[in-house]
Amino acid sequence: MLDNPLAPSWLACPADVNALQSGVWPMNASRSETGELTIAGARVGDLAAQHGTPAFIVDEADVRARAARAKAAFDDAMASIGTSAKVYYAGKAFLCTEVVRWIDAAGLSVDVASGGELAVAVAGGIDPKRIGVHGNNKSEREIEAAVAVGVGAIVIDSAIEIERVAAAARRHGVVQPVRLRINSGVHASTHEYLATAHEDQKFGVPIASAPELVAAIRAEDSLAFLGLHSHIGSQIFDASGFSEAGRRLMELHAALLADGPVPELNLGGGFGIAYTVADDPDDIRDIAQRIAGAVQAAAIEFGVPVPTIAVEPGRSIVGPSTISLYRVGTIKPVTVDAPSGEGTAIRNYVSVDGGMSDNVRPALYGAAYSARLANRFSDAAPQLSRVVGMHCESGDIVVRDEYLPADVAPGDLIAVPATGAYGWAMSSNYNWVPRPPVVAVRDGVSRVIVHGETIEDLLRRDPGVGR
Repeated sequence: MLDNPLAPSWLACPADVNALQSGVWPMNASRSETGELTIAGARVGDLAAQHGTPAFIVDEADVRARAARAKAAFDDAMASIGTSAKVYYAGKAFLCTEVVRWIDAAGLSVDVASGGELAVAVAGGIDPKRIGVHGNNKSEREIEAAVAVGVGAIVIDSAIEIERVAAAARRHGVVQPVRLRINSGVHASTHEYLATAHEDQKFGVPIASAPELVAAIRAEDSLAFLGLHSHIGSQIFDASGFSEAGRRLMELHAALLADGPVPELNLGGGFGIAYTVADDPDDIRDIAQRIAGAVQAAAIEFGVPVPTIAVEPGRSIVGPSTISLYRVGTIKPVTVDAPSGEGTAIRNYVSVDGGMSDNVRPALYGAAYSARLANRFSDAAPQLSRVVGMHCESGDIVVRDEYLPADVAPGDLIAVPATGAYGWAMSSNYNWVPRPPVVAVRDGVSRVIVHGETIEDLLRRDPGVGR
C-alpha cells in the first residue's frame, strides 16, 4: 500500500504493521505466537482482564536496568576525568513509593518539585540526603518539610528563597546544603541548541546575578553552598547543548572558588527518548562521555579542579518502560481533502476508552506517539489512523498519526508505548473520568503499584453527594 498523503513526512507506511518499532517499546516487549503483545512475559489480554483498561503497564526490569545503566554511565565517565557523579531520578516524570525503591536500589538520588513528591520519596524509604528539592515557588511549608527531613539539597531559585531556607534551617538547628539555579542562556531542543544573553522564563537567576546571590548564601550560617544548578531543556537527544552550558557554568564556578569552596556542579539533564521512529536519541554512555569531556576541557581552560558532577536524566529512565493499554470503542473512517488540493484520502479515527485524562501531552503541545494493535496479529493492509480519546474535546488525541491494520475493530486492544513519563504524572479527572491504575510486570507476574480510581472514589470528594 502506498503512503497516505495525509501522513506526516517522517511516517512511512510500514512493511509489517505488526512489528514493534526498535527503541520505542519496553525492553521486554514482544509478541506471542498468536501475535498478542506481551510485556515482561505477561499477555496484554490477561492484564486487561485483571486490571481493566485503560491502564499503564510498566516493565519493572526495564526501569531498573535503565536506572543502573545511567548510574554506571556517569560513574564511569566522571571517574575517567578524576571526579565522581550524582545521578538524580526525575520524580516529576512518574513517582510512587515502589519506583522510589527501584531507584534507591540502583543507587540513584531523587529530585522532587513539590511537597507531595517529597512525601512520596520519603515514604519510599530513600535516604533524605539523596533527595534534591526543586521549584520556583516553594511554599514555606514545603521548605520547612524539606529541611525537617534533612534533604541533601534545596535548589535556590530566587533571592527571596535564600532567607526562607536559611530561616527554616535556623529553626531546626541545622546547616542546609543548597544549590543556586542559573540561567546559562543555553536552550536545547532535541539535537539543536540556541545560546542567548538573556532568558525570559520563571526558573533560575541570570549568570550576572550569581556572585551576589552566592555571597548572600555564604553569609548565612545555616546554609552550605554546594554549587550551581542548570537545566537547559527537555527531550534532548545529544550532549551538544551541555558543552556550551557546561563551559559557561564552569567559568562562573571558577570565579566563585575565589571566595570559598564549590564542591559540585549540577548540569541538569532532560535526556530524550524515542516516541516514534523519527526519534533517535544518543546512547546514555555517549552522552555521559561527551559531558565529561566538555567539563574537563572547561576545567583545564579555567585552571580549576573538576567538581563532583550531578545530572538529572529526566524521562529517559522511566519513559520507555511503560505502555498505555486501551480498548477500542468505535471506528470512524473520515474522508479528508489531500494537502496537495488534488483528491481526497481516508483517515481512520480509532476511539479508545482513555485519552487526554491519562495522557495530556498530545493535546497540550502536540507530542507524537506510536501505537500498535496489541491483542492479535493482523494480515490486513496498513491504514493511516488517528487514535483518539473519549473526552468532549476535538483536541483529545492520543496518537495523531499512525498506520494500524485496516481491520482494527471494537473490542481490540491498542497499546501506546513510551508513556512512562508525564502520562500518569499529568493525568486528571477531566469529564469526571477516574485515573487508570499503574501496573508493574516482572517475570510474567503483575502487581498494582498505583491504584486506579473508581467513580465512587471521585464522588467521595464531593461533600454534596447524598445531601
